[in-house]
Amino acid sequence: MSLGTMYGIARWYIAQNAHKPLVLGTTFIPAYAESLGLDAKKTMDALIGDVGVRHFRLVSYWDQLEPQQGAYDFTLLDWQFQKAEAARAKVTLAVGLRQPRWPECHMPEWAAKEPASRWQPRLESFMSAVIHRYKDSPALESYQLENEFFLKGFGLCTNHDRNRLVREAQLIKQLDPWHPLIISRSNNAVGMPIGTPAPDEYGISIYKRVWDATLTRRYLEYPFPAWYYAFVAGAQKLITGRDMIIHELQAEAWPPNGKSVTDISLEEQNKSFNADRFKHRLAFGQGTGMREIYLWGSEYWYYRLIQEKDPSLWNVAKEAFKDSR
Repeated sequence: MSLGTMYGIARWYIAQNAHKPLVLGTTFIPAYAESLGLDAKKTMDALIGDVGVRHFRLVSYWDQLEPQQGAYDFTLLDWQFQKAEAARAKVTLAVGLRQPRWPECHMPEWAAKEPASRWQPRLESFMSAVIHRYKDSPALESYQLENEFFLKGFGLCTNHDRNRLVREAQLIKQLDPWHPLIISRSNNAVGMPIGTPAPDEYGISIYKRVWDATLTRRYLEYPFPAWYYAFVAGAQKLITGRDMIIHELQAEAWPPNGKSVTDISLEEQNKSFNADRFKHRLAFGQGTGMREIYLWGSEYWYYRLIQEKDPSLWNVAKEAFKDSR
């Protein structure tokens, strides 16, 4: 496909969506907030009350919610839904084994010792329990199944069986046919996900500035312009008839050498993400033509505010969410 054709599809897609309102949300993961030394409940309260977030992408980690086989503990996810419901916020809920944040696959220890033929039915039982518990919540807007399922180069995941993904998609639709199902792809993967299962909507992750730990051992800025992702979304729409959203738009620092942000200085953090980059990242996201954008790193903005005494990212987020309303 020629560059001119790609650009034409991109411009078509941007024009098709220009009239749609911008929906801005964020991923929120309590365990990550706590790893940064934050109180998870206060973090979510601040995102709702101060920043004005009304769209959340939440996770249902298997190892957290079924620590012992058959013994479910939904306390952690319950309070997140309760806060969302009280704020009249909407939730896209990640389900399945592979979900956002390292190590990506969140399998409980009791299941990790078993072959897939044994743990897969138990995973499906867990997924069923999650769906039954939250499908009637007024906050629930959609499900995201198996985050970037076919991405083999990142995360501690070994099972990429398409048949498993198909079965899980069928299970979700059987249990709750009323809420849309989203399946996500990584940002720079080549090709179009036109095989089964076919979700109601596709999600895409977009990372711009990362630490290259393999070749250059320096910060790497992906060169793709915003219109490239407009082309990806537009081609997907033309081929499948289904739209695409940004499920992860990088809005946090990427520390070097596998470190945590708590291990590096504020100066080092700013090399990969600061307030100016945040503003440019927001403009980049809107430049893709996709009108539903979930930012990645809201716990980090609060960490900068509370732990580093730096309100710069928090203030950019407040302005962005105010504008989106």
